[in-house]
Amino acid sequence: MTVEVKSEATQVAEVTAPNEEVLKETKDTEKAQQVKDVICGGDECKSKIVEKSSSYREESNFPSDLKEFEKKALNELKSKLEAAILENNIFKKDVTNEAPKESPKEGEEKEKEGSDKAAKEGHEEVEKEVEKKDDEEKKIDEATEEKNEEEKKDDEEEKIYEKTGEKSDENGEEGQKTDVDVEIEKDISIWGIPLLPSKGHEGTDVILLKFLRAREFKVNEAFEMLKKTLQWRKELNIDSVLDEDLGADLAQVAYMNGIDREGRPICYNIFGVLDDEELYKKTFGTEEKRTQFLRWRVQLMEKGIQKLDFKPGGVNSLLQINDLKNSPGPSKKEVRVATKQAVALLQDNYPEFAAKNIFINVPFWYYAFHSLLSPFLTQRTKSKFVIARPAKVTETLLKYIPIHEVPIHYGGLKRDDDFEFSTTDEASEIVIRAGSTETVEIPAPEIGTTIIWDLTVLGWEVIYKEEFVPTDENSYTMIVQKEKKMASNEEPIRKTFKNHEPGKVVLAIQNSSSKKKKAFYRHKIKKSSL
Repeated sequence: MTVEVKSEATQVAEVTAPNEEVLKETKDTEKAQQVKDVICGGDECKSKIVEKSSSYREESNFPSDLKEFEKKALNELKSKLEAAILENNIFKKDVTNEAPKESPKEGEEKEKEGSDKAAKEGHEEVEKEVEKKDDEEKKIDEATEEKNEEEKKDDEEEKIYEKTGEKSDENGEEGQKTDVDVEIEKDISIWGIPLLPSKGHEGTDVILLKFLRAREFKVNEAFEMLKKTLQWRKELNIDSVLDEDLGADLAQVAYMNGIDREGRPICYNIFGVLDDEELYKKTFGTEEKRTQFLRWRVQLMEKGIQKLDFKPGGVNSLLQINDLKNSPGPSKKEVRVATKQAVALLQDNYPEFAAKNIFINVPFWYYAFHSLLSPFLTQRTKSKFVIARPAKVTETLLKYIPIHEVPIHYGGLKRDDDFEFSTTDEASEIVIRAGSTETVEIPAPEIGTTIIWDLTVLGWEVIYKEEFVPTDENSYTMIVQKEKKMASNEEPIRKTFKNHEPGKVVLAIQNSSSKKKKAFYRHKIKKSSL
């Protein structure tokens, strides 16, 4: 059997307007997928194992790979950040300890009260004025002495300033507080990575490059973006969000599951779940609930980030899968509001954390709806969008995710709570040419063994059958699955067979269409304990 190996075209879409064509095929310009031959027994049936692909690598975080202007921008941002941290200028100043200022209204009331009192007790004020004049010389002497003390204190303050970069207040207490604040602020970190460049942590550059890329390497804009993110995290106490119980109802709306071809965590967003009216109202019914929804979404993002390593050449981003099947339409105002808020929040505070945003099962109305969101997305963000029609879901996902990591309801081989195969059990791939039949042979030379296999064909629409062929030519072939015409929406197959004589399981796939088909399979054999 001849097996054809050919790199796939990449289907990428960038939506700019509802009436423009959003689905288009482009040739894969990266290296072809690495493959290796596997002997599957019998007549030396050869197939190919799909290994991890380099089809969509991120921009490098190694300093040596950066362009000159990128290196310059990174160094400038590091210098700017170092100075801001040491000078305690990252966060907005805390004014809670300052004496409360009077409002204009309070000032007017007090002024009026003072005037009334002065009018009522005018004679007392005259007497006090006389006393003040008598003591004037005494006060001048005291002022002179106080000035001398003040000059002495200024000298001490200058010494403190040289050490801490901050000046003390009039009573000296703020000078002591500043020493503590500076020590704490030097430990500013984000996602567990220290931000003070002089500490030399390898993850610092990775994070700073995310903010720089989000702002096209404009240093001042990237610096302000980072400051706003740190302020937002501090004000909303984002570092504690992982420990919060924000409800289990939303667990089916979005979740982390598996890794892509580059080892990135995959986040699935299932919008169709929100079509349930009860859950919809519970999630978006009030402003408070929408706020909690956003915090829950931040929590999920933080969970995904926990899986990253922030190392040059490491796993530094996520893959986002957005399933729009049966999702609430654009008439749902609450969804539009929450979506706009979520997009702005994630884009402003989690720059360059999505390697790709893949939209699957896209309905017609989405194209118009997306045009409403476009003004809130940067060009870099929009360039990461991939759109897949319902008929192209599995094919599109396979460009980024290995078949054994694609959930079964998306045409892959991954099952929940699978006790037979693990994520280390990769699948083999074969190509069935138009008008031809290909077979997969699984040897079973020992009596009493149990053979388990998974198989799926992209788009199906083939004729499929399963047989057990004994080694002894005098024995009869056993039909495991009689010949069946498989519809396009068939789920992947999992079968189990126990042999009572030596032989092999033969899976036959007949492609009578005019287009080639791709099939994926894996198997294992369990020997009898007897």
